[in-house]
Amino acid sequence: MRLSGKIAIVTGAGSGFGEGIAKRFAQEGAKVVVNDIAFDNGERVARDIVAAGGEAKFCAGDVSSDRDVSRLVAFALAAFGDLDIVVNNAGTTHRNQPLLDVTEDEFDRIYRVNVKALFLTAKHAVPHFRKKKNGVFVTIASTAGVRPRPGLTWYNGSKGAAIVTSRSMAAELAPDNIRVNIINPVAGETAMLVDFMGEDTPEMRAKFVSTIPLGRLSRPSDIATAAVFFASDEAAFITGACLEVDGGRCI
Repeated sequence: MRLSGKIAIVTGAGSGFGEGIAKRFAQEGAKVVVNDIAFDNGERVARDIVAAGGEAKFCAGDVSSDRDVSRLVAFALAAFGDLDIVVNNAGTTHRNQPLLDVTEDEFDRIYRVNVKALFLTAKHAVPHFRKKKNGVFVTIASTAGVRPRPGLTWYNGSKGAAIVTSRSMAAELAPDNIRVNIINPVAGETAMLVDFMGEDTPEMRAKFVSTIPLGRLSRPSDIATAAVFFASDEAAFITGACLEVDGGRCI
């Protein structure tokens, strides 16, 4: 097991990529703190992991809230006695539309969840990582941050900010043996897909998939495989890396 003995927080783990990452981490031997703002979904994922023979506990919380993130890190330390890995997966977007049609509230929400959450998890997890001289952050960003498309301007910008922020963290935290790496998925069969497309029709799906050379959307298992690698000791000499898991979308 590649994550045996590791303790991990996975944010936004109640569905989609986060659910896939949390379940794969547990299969690889990690004890997982499942975090989500959606109580029922998060509880379900934690139950599924335990039913499959893994170890997991659910901690509800909003990753854009300082109080909630403080409580999340404290919960992991109290529940499992340590913390090794934080996967910043929680994310949100606006519907595909002209940039001036996005409201200020939508803009603020996107940057709170997609960017501010990185600040908050660092604020509360880095002191623990520094004490033990070891730790891992994995940021789930997006191909939108490196190859943006029209209609998702403010989402694109937030993911670009998440990428640069994570790489800056990697440079600053490396002396403490804290690694920070980034995964850039192409869109997958998640709740945000309709927002990315703007409308859910066979024609729009075909148009979307046609931009991906390998001919399909991403799957949670694709992202989870990359996340396991970055979280594992196999990647002990890798930090500040961006990995496109995108079927060739960014070629």
